Amino acid sequence: MSQSILIVDDAAFMRMMLKEILAKNGYEVAGEAEDGISAVTKYRALKPDLVTMDITMPKMDGITAVKEIKKIDKNARIVMCSAMGQQAMVIDAIQAGARDFIVKPFQPVRVLEAVQKALLS
Repeated sequence: MSQSILIVDDAAFMRMMLKEILAKNGYEVAGEAEDGISAVTKYRALKPDLVTMDITMPKMDGITAVKEIKKIDKNARIVMCSAMGQQAMVIDAIQAGARDFIVKPFQPVRVLEAVQKALLS
């Protein structure tokens, strides 16, 4: 069975890019969320194997969402997605419980590497 992934990003274009990379490589995209609040709700409902989480989003940012998801499931596997120049936020995300991060614009090889690494850890 393919592993399911929840894609969280406020930009539909970024979600589409990630979805394409993941689907082409045999992953099942369980769902998509456009902000941290719906990410937490969808995580609870879908129980995906992994979440790709944008950092900067409306309503609830990615770091807060990581903390909330970790309260639901301490073993949640989350890979952060950040734009260039957000190193401090990436460190906060890792401290909150994210397992890795990928930088936008997405490089398919790096996305797959981070996803595979997170799923094995």
